Amino acid sequence: MGVKDAVASRFLELCRERNIRFNELAVRAGVTPSTVYSMMDSGRRDVSITTIKKLCDGLDISLEEFFAGKVFRHLEQEIQ
Repeated sequence: MGVKDAVASRFLELCRERNIRFNELAVRAGVTPSTVYSMMDSGRRDVSITTIKKLCDGLDISLEEFFAGKVFRHLEQEIQ
């Protein structure tokens, strides 16, 4: 799994744990729902750290907590 897919997977995990829909996350984070949905789209390649930070703020967690998720422990090499 690449880092972008891991980020999407981690947000999905956190939203499920908290029973939060993507639209609600967007409102809490002060971003448009399309920002959240496009990040979840497996066809999209990149997500900005600024967007990740805003979404973490919306979940009231730090970047450190976010990236401590198990999904980040064994990522594929991004350089091909």
